[in-house]
Amino acid sequence: MNKKNIVFLTLIVIIASILRLWQLGKVPSSPDWDEVALGYNAYSIIETGRDEYGKFMPLLLRSFDDYKPALYTYFSIPFISILGLNIFAVRLPSAIFGILTVVVTYFLVRELFKDSRFKLEVGNWKLEIPEVTSLLLAISPWHIQFSRIAFESNVAMGLNAISILLFLKSFKRPFLLLFAAISMGVSFYMYQSEKVFVPLLLIILILVFRKELFMIPKKYKVASVAIIFFIAIPMIYYTLTNSDALARAKGVSIFSDLTPFLKRNVEKLIEDNNNKDYLGLFLDNRRIEFAKSVVSGYISHFDLNWLFVTGDIERHHAPNMGLLYLWELPFLLIGMYSLLFGPFDKKIKIFIISWFLIVPIPASVTSGVPHAVRALNFLPIFQIFTAIGVISFVVFMSNVKYKIANIRIEYLIFYMYILFLTFNILYYLNQYFIQQNYFYSQAWQYGYKDAIDYLNENQDKYDKIIVSNQPHLDQSYMFFLFYLKYPPSLYQIEAKNSSGGFRENHKFGKFEFRPIVWDNEIKRSDILYVGRPQDFTGGVEAIKTINFLNGKPAILIVTG
Repeated sequence: MNKKNIVFLTLIVIIASILRLWQLGKVPSSPDWDEVALGYNAYSIIETGRDEYGKFMPLLLRSFDDYKPALYTYFSIPFISILGLNIFAVRLPSAIFGILTVVVTYFLVRELFKDSRFKLEVGNWKLEIPEVTSLLLAISPWHIQFSRIAFESNVAMGLNAISILLFLKSFKRPFLLLFAAISMGVSFYMYQSEKVFVPLLLIILILVFRKELFMIPKKYKVASVAIIFFIAIPMIYYTLTNSDALARAKGVSIFSDLTPFLKRNVEKLIEDNNNKDYLGLFLDNRRIEFAKSVVSGYISHFDLNWLFVTGDIERHHAPNMGLLYLWELPFLLIGMYSLLFGPFDKKIKIFIISWFLIVPIPASVTSGVPHAVRALNFLPIFQIFTAIGVISFVVFMSNVKYKIANIRIEYLIFYMYILFLTFNILYYLNQYFIQQNYFYSQAWQYGYKDAIDYLNENQDKYDKIIVSNQPHLDQSYMFFLFYLKYPPSLYQIEAKNSSGGFRENHKFGKFEFRPIVWDNEIKRSDILYVGRPQDFTGGVEAIKTINFLNGKPAILIVTG
């Protein structure tokens, strides 16, 4: 790296850091249930060595009966120990990994395209594919979104980038293969999709770079295989011996609820039989239908409308924004074409395209696709394509000499596109950092902190506090544990039922979490109810109202 490369990379890291750390605890407006669960379980392990269910140093967290790899919780422990139990501390590991991934992407792309002559000259600066790619990732809406939330998939994606970089670097420094194996093994403990994606990625790396791998001394290859298995064996064993380990995968699988699917399938077959439609009888076979559903789920992740315009659920994108900038679309397409047919190393082409094509595979058998979290491994591939497209386009336009009304056409196109690009980026920053909290505070379950602060100051006046656990107040007990910093050792005792297990309806201290049916509730002055506006009928007057950030009532606190 020359001095100018170092300066440019430093500027990129500064941009990435600002976009991921500024207002981290306030934007998005509130933690969601997964974030508070990760945080409280980390707090519980710090205090007791056990999670909320009393499991000692778990590999998997039982969180809302959604069993997930526990590594993010352990990553957050140092930050919570230093900064306390708060949303900034819980989100900080993801933000740091997001910044780190921008840096790793620079070196990864530099390694992939070290023999490429593709470059963009701007005055005395020569910007090549690594610089443009890392800059695009630094400002990427998709990457910013998940770097600012305690989402395990963001860290897993970063680990994958590190693994690939170390694998490629090991061709000249064989000992790095050991660290690549460590990174791959660790990723199994970060996010469920990695159990499918990482083996596929490893197979591609071995097949594409088999000649380079063959030249590495055997002792490093054997040791690397041993490391991966040594790290992964506890997770594999737990998965095979614990029926709950795959609960999350089963819950989101397209095969999780077959009744409606089979009913529609039978209706189709009856209709085909009555119409003597023999082709229909074949195509409507349930195995064919399952295959079509998987293929449809896979293809859905290449939907340009999803990528550039709509996104999926509100917690996965800024208002009125897709996952990628609209200005990137033409460069993305140009970049894909240029990579396929341009003067790049054949192995690099095969690797990047193969990497791109395996990303949607883990998500294709799940419901709710396309899904921005399960497909996060598309990054930084989209940025690589776009960077190649930007450089290809600018190089091409620099050779255009046409004029319109004495204005060179390449200058006209350049300035118009810079204007559109600037508007698109500024629009996104406004939508994310300003408008998101206003429009999406309900999706982020806003209101708990204000409600709990009020209750914490006034709970001595009441014998019992009943809290709704219905949408949008789902899993309300965990928010109370988190914001009250309720002693984990005490909760682990109180949450147990008479048989030694844990209750489905959570109770602790004065708090009881269940649906509120107002007409059937006991009305006493020593009982306090915390619920949604629709939980209370008959013109009940609240003693405290917490509003969403758009001004609509979120939580009512009502005395009996």
